[in-house]
Amino acid sequence: MHSGLNGRNAVAAIRVSTTKQGTDGDSSDAQKEQIQRFAELKGITIKEYFIFLESASKELQPMQQVVDYCKDPKHDVDLFIIKSIDRFTRGGSYSYDQMKMQLDKVKVRLVDIYGVISNEQVNTLDHLGFEYKWSVYSPSKKTEMLEAERSKDELRDIMSRMIGAEIRYTQLGYWMRQQPYGFVSEKIETRNGKRCILRPHPTESGFVQRMYELRGRGTMSNQAIVDEINSLGFKTRVRYVRDKVDRTKVVAQTGGAKLTVKGMQKMLRNPIYAGINEEKWTGDKPVRCVFEGLVTIEQFNQAHQGKMGIAESSDGEITIYRKAPPEHLVNKGVRNEEFAYRKFVLCPDCQRPLLGSASRGKSGKHYPAYHCSNHGHYFRVPKAEFEESVVNFISTLVYDQATIDTVMDVISAEWQKRESHKLEAAQALEGRITQLKTEARLAVSKIKLLSSETAIKYLEEDLMSIEKQINNLESQQTASLTEEKPDMDTVLGRVRKLLEHPVEIYHKQIDPIKKAQFFSLLFEQKPTYQDLKAGTQKTPLFTGVHSIFQLAKMEKSLMVTPRRVELLLPG
Repeated sequence: MHSGLNGRNAVAAIRVSTTKQGTDGDSSDAQKEQIQRFAELKGITIKEYFIFLESASKELQPMQQVVDYCKDPKHDVDLFIIKSIDRFTRGGSYSYDQMKMQLDKVKVRLVDIYGVISNEQVNTLDHLGFEYKWSVYSPSKKTEMLEAERSKDELRDIMSRMIGAEIRYTQLGYWMRQQPYGFVSEKIETRNGKRCILRPHPTESGFVQRMYELRGRGTMSNQAIVDEINSLGFKTRVRYVRDKVDRTKVVAQTGGAKLTVKGMQKMLRNPIYAGINEEKWTGDKPVRCVFEGLVTIEQFNQAHQGKMGIAESSDGEITIYRKAPPEHLVNKGVRNEEFAYRKFVLCPDCQRPLLGSASRGKSGKHYPAYHCSNHGHYFRVPKAEFEESVVNFISTLVYDQATIDTVMDVISAEWQKRESHKLEAAQALEGRITQLKTEARLAVSKIKLLSSETAIKYLEEDLMSIEKQINNLESQQTASLTEEKPDMDTVLGRVRKLLEHPVEIYHKQIDPIKKAQFFSLLFEQKPTYQDLKAGTQKTPLFTGVHSIFQLAKMEKSLMVTPRRVELLLPG
């Protein structure tokens, strides 16, 4: 069947779909050994081997590169050897026929070691002494086409089983994709077999957790957070860009860069860091993973400050809400000294925030008032009456000493926690400086051994960059050591005074905007104007005042429900 092959020049093409095919006995080395044995038996000289780590099912066929090589006369190729048709293409009979016709035009024979492809030609008009294009055919062409289609069907079956299983396991909470920054993947034994989960990366996870912690405080800008994370030695992962056709070739290298604000925001929005997966394979619905995240759901929500969050119902159903109106719309008109309480109090009819304006009467006099915008009803309160109701409500607030003591304990514990984090950050900064100094010494030692001016030049540039980083980190270290630290006793004294004398502090505040902001801090949910009026009576129905306060005139308070105190320290 392969007569006439002796002494011919050939190229051989080897394709493996994945790097793991060696376990299935179809690695590149195994294919090469089979082709070499075949060539030795037939007396064929193989001039070039092409190895592809790539699927042959794509529209751009990797074997086209070898076909183009064969079409060039200077390469003097007679044969194109493959192991089998399914290693040549999985694109079906169309892709197979297109590439084989290109080889036929330059008189290069496609040969497989199994002998499926025959180069025998039959002329149906040979007995009459005539020949036309349509009268000449290959008896094995139908078999070749069927084999090409079988390979395509086999690919579809393999991909359906593999992708289908990955989708199912993703919906069960396992991880089937490349591990995100901060995680490493690990296979464990489960009731569903050996499945992949995510574990915290020994170094990267600390950067992510610190990022969420600083963002959750709400006291630093995004750029300030990014600068601090970078000072601790953050670097993105190094990734290799491979050739689109030959996946064994690395054409570029990316990563190893510092964190950016955009990169941080992308990481903060990813719910996988809270142990929740939401993607196409979960139907864009959040699924709780079988492994823990790097932060808790509470920390995730706190980092987004209400613009995005994860909620879990009593029956365990998880939802991810995203409500992020632009800040300029949320706070539009709030900083208005004349109507400082606008948007802090709701309309009793429609529960929308009250606005403020001054209408002009017939005499030309203006009448300032708080009112609801036009929503099919009318509500308007004169400014003086409104602010009198606010003062009367605040005057009814008293404190519970036991609760205040609990609040003070929480603040002290939070203070100590932050001081420990500062110590850890200082140690990490010192470690980063030591690491850079070691790199600098290594660069100097390499320069001494080199004779190439170009190599020395690049190493000197690296050394200058390292020295610049060391200087910046040492400046940060000096600033941190010389920073004036607030006295804890003074801070606690001010907090206690605020909690014990809220009414006096409110009245002493001169700035109307700050006074209104202080008023808003007294509530866990915004009150309606009717709630403020009812708060001065004995049987109020409003339950939105903060739990550290109570109403002095209430016989049985409906305002407070005991709960664990959680405070977010300002500044």
